Amino acid sequence: MSREHVAGDDAGTDGGSGGDGTTAGDGPAVADDGVGDMEDPGNATDAPEPRDPDADRYEVPPGETAFACPRCGRPFARKRHRDLHLGQAHADLDDEERTAYEVARDEETDDLRRFRIVSLGMLVVLYFGFLFLYAIAG
Repeated sequence: MSREHVAGDDAGTDGGSGGDGTTAGDGPAVADDGVGDMEDPGNATDAPEPRDPDADRYEVPPGETAFACPRCGRPFARKRHRDLHLGQAHADLDDEERTAYEVARDEETDDLRRFRIVSLGMLVVLYFGFLFLYAIAG
């Protein structure tokens, strides 16, 4: 049974008044108790912390070592990803962090270059494979 259904039944039992001045025609009366609006509903006087909508994407799989960003605390599964994040998202890097960012950027560039070459090779093999099949079948 849903909460709206229960609230609607309660509103209908007292003659159409929701107890807070609303009528049954206005829909179910639900108190704004702050639950669900804040991370910690125990202290309603604190302002809610803004939640990053992409926070679920940042979760590190269970059993993995997390490398947290020292500036914003975002977790990363790999040190290289954290180093790339530091150089791209935070401008105030010390010498050690700047060096780690440059090394990670160079490694990432090499990996992308390797990926592009392998992808191009696979496309060439696929093209000539289809060309060969067409020549035999045609």
